[in-house]
Amino acid sequence: MGDDMKQYGDKNKVSGVLSYDYGDDYIVVTFKRGGTYKYTYESAGASHIDRMKFLADNGDGLNTYINKYVKRSYSEKIN
Repeated sequence: MGDDMKQYGDKNKVSGVLSYDYGDDYIVVTFKRGGTYKYTYESAGASHIDRMKFLADNGDGLNTYINKYVKRSYSEKIN
């Protein structure tokens, strides 16, 4: 995490997501308004994490998905 974070594509240029990184069973998301959160299979469910990884790589829909389905289901706030 940290320096390995990928800049979020943000195809529509309106997302609240700044960057992200992920591993086999988690995704870490940094938001433009501050805060970096880790979501895991255990905290949010495998199907949500896998969908979030897809959206992150696609650069579209991640912020909306998080707000709709997993907003408070993070395992930790990193900063």
